[in-house]
Formats: sequence, C-alpha cells, structure tokens
Amino acid sequence: MSDMHDGGEQTIFTATDSYEAWVGTFTQVSQKDLQAKHDLLAEGTFPFLRGTFYRWMQLWPQLCKDLAAAPQTLAVGDLHVENFGTWRDAEGRLAWGVNDFDEAFELPYTNDLVRLATSALLAFDADHISVDPKDACDRIIKGYTHAIKSGGKPFVIDEENRWFIDIIQTRMPDPVKFWQKLRQRVDEGAGSKVPPAAAAALTGALPAGVVDVKMAPRTAGVGSLGKPRFVALATWLGGPIIREIKALVPSAVVWARGLKDTNSYIPRLVEITVNNGLRCPDPFFKVGPTWVQRRLAPDSHKIELKASAKTGYGPDMLQAMGAETANVHLGTAGVAGAIQSDLKSRSDTWLFDAAAVMHDATVKEQHAWVKGRK
Repeated sequence: MSDMHDGGEQTIFTATDSYEAWVGTFTQVSQKDLQAKHDLLAEGTFPFLRGTFYRWMQLWPQLCKDLAAAPQTLAVGDLHVENFGTWRDAEGRLAWGVNDFDEAFELPYTNDLVRLATSALLAFDADHISVDPKDACDRIIKGYTHAIKSGGKPFVIDEENRWFIDIIQTRMPDPVKFWQKLRQRVDEGAGSKVPPAAAAALTGALPAGVVDVKMAPRTAGVGSLGKPRFVALATWLGGPIIREIKALVPSAVVWARGLKDTNSYIPRLVEITVNNGLRCPDPFFKVGPTWVQRRLAPDSHKIELKASAKTGYGPDMLQAMGAETANVHLGTAGVAGAIQSDLKSRSDTWLFDAAAVMHDATVKEQHAWVKGRK
C-alpha cells in the first residue's frame, strides 16, 4: 500500500484500526472511551457519520471525484448539522456558528457542503429534522452562494438575527441542570489522575482568584472520543466557571493522505478559528502546542438536534448553516472568485446528487460496522 490510506483497499474495520493506531502516536488514547465510541457508531448512521471522518476522507474523494477537484479553501473538514453552537464574543454578545474545528485543513470547498448536506439527509432519516432532503440541500447551497457573493457576515444574535432566539433557547441547557450535571461528573471523576501537563494547562486557562478548583477527565463528543479531554471546575467571584482542554491531534486528512508534515495543522487551526475576520472569535478558545482550550457554559455550548423532527431544525437554520460555512471558507484570501466560478459550472442538483451518494455509502458502511461487530 502507498502512503495514502486508500479507501478502496481498506474496510471500515481496517481503516479504524489504522487511524486509531495513528492517533496513538500523538497522544495517549483511552481504550475505554474508544470502546464507547465504537458502541456509538453502531447506534445509528448519524453518529456513525460524526465519528468516522477518517473514513469519509477515504471514500469521498473516490465517490465524488469531480467535486474533489474543486477550488480549495481552509475548511472545517468534518462538518455536520450538530457542529454548530453558541459562545460569547469579546463584547459579551451571543454569537452562533461552527464551534468545532478539530479536523480543519485545506480541502475542496465542496467537501464541507457535501458533508453538511449528507448529515442533513441522515438526520432526516432519524426524524431529527423535517425538511425534505432536496429542500435541505437547496437551502444549504442558497445560504452558501449568497454569502460567497456578498462577502459573508458574522452571526451575532442581536436585532438582526432575532429569529435565532427561539430556536437556540429551546436547545440551550437549563443553567441549574447544566451546573448540577457538570458538578456531579467532575465529582465522580475527581479521583482520577490528571496528568501534570494537563493540570498546568487547565490552571493557565483559569482567571486569577479562583477557589475550590476541581479537575477531572471528561468524556464527550463522538469523533474525538478516545482522545484526552479534561476539565477544571472552580468558583470565581461568587459563581461557577469551567474550562475544558482536549488534546491537539492532526486532522484525519493528514492520515488519509499519508502526509508527513504533521506540525502544519496548528497554524491552520489558529487561522480558521481566531484570525478569520468573518466570524466573531470566542475569546476563550485558545490553541496551544498540544492542547485546545475553551470555556463551557450554558450559553457557550454545542447545539444538538432534538429527538423529534417537530422540534428539529427548519429550512431557515439550514440556510444559515450554509452561510456560516461560507464565512469559514471566505477566511481564505482570494478564494471567493474561484468558488463562484465553480458553482456556476455545476448543475442545480449537484449538492443533492453528491449528498445522496455519500448518504448511501455511509448507510452501507454503518451496516457493515454493525454486522461485523456481531
């Protein structure tokens, strides 16, 4: 086999073994958390998509070859409909957008759009959204195209984006329950050893004057399950605060392409999250040599889909997701013109057609995962 991890030469099982072994060369993985991740992958196609970006990077270039040759931009990579959330910017304003960039890398702009649309189709299958798949794709591309043409704009939840409020507030954690749940989990894990490097990073992430500091491992996410993640819960000026750090590991794109320059992913992550002028930066999101740190709070949180399509995302939210994807891509200087030209050359149904292909491939892979585990 060549340096590239060819999806045609591997199965979902050999790819998973190879990728997880590769991750283990950068950080100490938790076998217990990896087992929990493997169980999640068997629960449904939507969590399977979320947790197997490494496999996506093998299959997508083969199944959508014409799209893989599209203009490149600094991309999210593992984008999906649950990869969005809220945070407070430096002015204290509530901002919304993509809030997880662990897999950021230079990719064809089409990658993020097809993956976002594929996740919408899978969410429709699971009754998490009620938007017809074709309409979902049309809304995503509509929001994206308009933002690319107009130059993009950050999503600040103020008078201009008031329609977000009801959608977001119904999904934000209840503050009392949020802190109760975190305190319980931190107390349960407080007996576990936090490595000195992680403890030092957490201490550095806390403001001066904190008291009652407790540190513990944290299990969260799907794609990042197995990688080290720790939290520090403390009291500051009369109320609770919490900081999280997680291990900084190269994007799965590096693994899939067999790249050797693994250090180059850090400036990419900084550029896409901190220095992108079309997004309101999260002042608590910081990228270090080995850790990514952020603030957790009821208003600084990933927004998850509800269990029922009745309360799921509507077409306006999908259109906003398309626009926010453009905001990310427009952070790459000079790319707008090339993307506009490429979009004009494609059919009206190109996004749905590609998403349908990747939807079917994901379903097939997930079924193979379930069957093989038995």
